[in-house]
Amino acid sequence: MAFLSALNISASGMTAERMRLDVASENISNLETTRTEDGGPYKRKMVVFETVKNRSFQEVLNGAARGVRENGRKVKSIGSAGGVRVAEIVEDDRDFKPVYDPLHPDADVDGYVMMPNVDLVKETIDSMSASRGYDANLTAFNAVKAMATKALEIGR
Repeated sequence: MAFLSALNISASGMTAERMRLDVASENISNLETTRTEDGGPYKRKMVVFETVKNRSFQEVLNGAARGVRENGRKVKSIGSAGGVRVAEIVEDDRDFKPVYDPLHPDADVDGYVMMPNVDLVKETIDSMSASRGYDANLTAFNAVKAMATKALEIGR
């Protein structure tokens, strides 16, 4: 049933792109957050994807029974047939943007406030890219579903 693998691959892409869109939304909503729980300005977050290698059902089953690890992490899903997943969410280490605003409560002695390293244009482009990636995976998912439906109709 190769079409099930194709559906799983497209679904993994949709899940990963949804996470990317969620992170971009979080970055945009914290565009002007100058004080976080850590004490400093909000740091931009980025999603890192990794490929899921294609394995046979028997390999996945044996690995799940033994508690096999991939890249140092325990395998969570038994039916992974390939695709992509979110490896981690990392913080951007670029410098914060100093903005002169002596009346701001977080201003330093010179009147500068350190603003988050979030760029609205970059986040908007990232959101659009994630949305297009999601749509592409959805189109592939629907195409495989339509092919499977037609194949089942042939058997009638």
